[in-house]
Amino acid sequence: MDIGNKIKELRHSRGITQEELARALGISFQAVSKWECGISLPDITTAPTIASYFGISLDELFDFNTERAESEITAIADEAYKYRESDPEMARRIIEEGLVKYPDCDILLNNLLYVMNYSKSPDETIVVASRLIGMTRKADVKYDALRFLAYAYHAKGDDESALAAIDQIPEIYFTALTEKAYLLKGERGFDAAEKQKHISFENLLQMIWKTAEYYESVGERSKAIRETRRALDFVSIMDHSAYSVYKEFFVCQLERLNMNKM
Repeated sequence: MDIGNKIKELRHSRGITQEELARALGISFQAVSKWECGISLPDITTAPTIASYFGISLDELFDFNTERAESEITAIADEAYKYRESDPEMARRIIEEGLVKYPDCDILLNNLLYVMNYSKSPDETIVVASRLIGMTRKADVKYDALRFLAYAYHAKGDDESALAAIDQIPEIYFTALTEKAYLLKGERGFDAAEKQKHISFENLLQMIWKTAEYYESVGERSKAIRETRRALDFVSIMDHSAYSVYKEFFVCQLERLNMNKM
């Protein structure tokens, strides 16, 4: 936001000098000169007066285009996402560079949580998640931040704080996607159903593994093997390349469980 150049541009469009603008604003012409040279910025209390004088909004004065900003933020998040799994450090650098320009952007801060290592650096995650929870107006972002906050507290061995964070997330048995799938016809309904199908399926696989993990922990290895085989059956039924990582994981776990059974 180059407000100095914006003021200079507006002043020229009016055909007035720095002295004339300064008199109209009740300030020294040296102050106007410093703004336009980029040496200093107008006091925040002066900004509304400047905008009013030129008959523009504050957003226009600061040359802040919401649509352009949203487009840039989406592009930054999309670029970082490409590296989230393969190179999280690269993804983090992209997001942090974006945060220099958009320091309080909840979307970028939310993406930052995904490339932080809450196991190794839980305190860092707690700081970002807590900041995000306190500032965002988006419910989904807040609940996601609460989830990371819980993981970080758990990594520190503070399960009471972890549960306190999780308990702030409501139990909702429907989503915007499920309701769109029910309500909308044609391609829009299909797209919603397709997205929700994959989200639900991944959740199912993860919960099957947590069940198997519990059975193994209490010595019921045969039940753990049964659950792991069930997960593999489901992956085979879906027959989608996106789940190859799950197939590899469950095959390895099944081999390990069978080996330990001998």
